[in-house]
Amino acid sequence: MPKKLEFKNGQFVVYPTQGVGKVARVEEQVIAGQKIQMIVINFEQNNMTLRVPLDRAEISGLRPLVTAKKMDEAIESAKRAAGAKRLIWARRAAVYEENINSGDPMKLAEVVRDLQRRSASDTMTFSGRGLYMRALERMAQEFAVLHKIELDDAVDKIENILGVPKEIDLNAAEEDGPEEVEVEEEK
Repeated sequence: MPKKLEFKNGQFVVYPTQGVGKVARVEEQVIAGQKIQMIVINFEQNNMTLRVPLDRAEISGLRPLVTAKKMDEAIESAKRAAGAKRLIWARRAAVYEENINSGDPMKLAEVVRDLQRRSASDTMTFSGRGLYMRALERMAQEFAVLHKIELDDAVDKIENILGVPKEIDLNAAEEDGPEEVEVEEEK
């Protein structure tokens, strides 16, 4: 018989479709005349509270955070070459969406791996960029809690580990002022 998951107040957990949250409490509620133990989870990122029946927690995919070692393995897997792109974009996007909503760090790493920019000149479609950012943020949420750092720092650190090129700052040239060019006059 598998070990039953136990959750404690203040414990960080991952709910597949929402990311990392914190257990606020386990409470008893009466629903349709039945007493049900509920895990109350707060998701600070999107200012949301979720209640999951304790006896359905495992089925729903609620899980404790992975270990730092498992997270490092997921990030390492995202460094590998992108997977084959034999499916049309709509089908690939649906698979990526499923992987993101699984909450599994290895599946999130697959999405990040397949959609990350390999050079500064790479361009990404709007929908591809959105999927990439959602997968990266989900990974970074767990990474941030494991390493006790801010979410933005976790995103930067993961992208640095992966060697993802920084965005080109189009405003940088404007801040320095227009470039002056000397033009020779013809005589």
